[in-house]
Amino acid sequence: MTAFSTEGQSDPTVQPVPAAVVEQVDAADVTLSNPKRAVIALGSNLGNRLETLQGAVDALEDTPGLRVKAVSPVYETEPWGVDPGSQPSYFNAVIVVKTTLPPSSLLERGQAIEEAFERVREERWGPRTLDVDIVSYADVVSDDPLLTLPHPRAHERAFVLAPWHDVEPEAQLPGSGPVAELLAGVGGDGVLPRADLELRLPE
Repeated sequence: MTAFSTEGQSDPTVQPVPAAVVEQVDAADVTLSNPKRAVIALGSNLGNRLETLQGAVDALEDTPGLRVKAVSPVYETEPWGVDPGSQPSYFNAVIVVKTTLPPSSLLERGQAIEEAFERVREERWGPRTLDVDIVSYADVVSDDPLLTLPHPRAHERAFVLAPWHDVEPEAQLPGSGPVAELLAGVGGDGVLPRADLELRLPE
């Protein structure tokens, strides 16, 4: 396999991806025509949390028309919106992908992966084996009730902003501004980096 070259394959209409993200770019990119960049948040607080997150990363990579380009460090966080100690802690991570899937298809794929890991939607803020949330898709801003873009609460969630900042320090959340500033604003209480854990970038 020859070394990857962007020559002749890049589309000037696509927002450039930071160098930190393209370090792991592989030749599979040639199978994607005019891909869009999307940011996806993953979370799990039931079962083997790390194994579940890795399974989600691998399942997304196996999706036709999608390539995983960056995987964040793992964070351990307290559950959102519930009494402390009432649920197990979450493992959270963020991945950056390039995809030719439209947002609606990406949402369907994320929900299918959740269901494959036996996600049950019984209660809001309830424990779950797997969350797959689209944080942003290119520069799309949409108030579609089926898929609001960017994610309506991403700007206030350190468990999304912290891992996203790790993989894309210069990232911008459409409509809200630099991720670094948003993270500084919400602080990192209850969000613990787990340097002893690692998710693999699919080869």
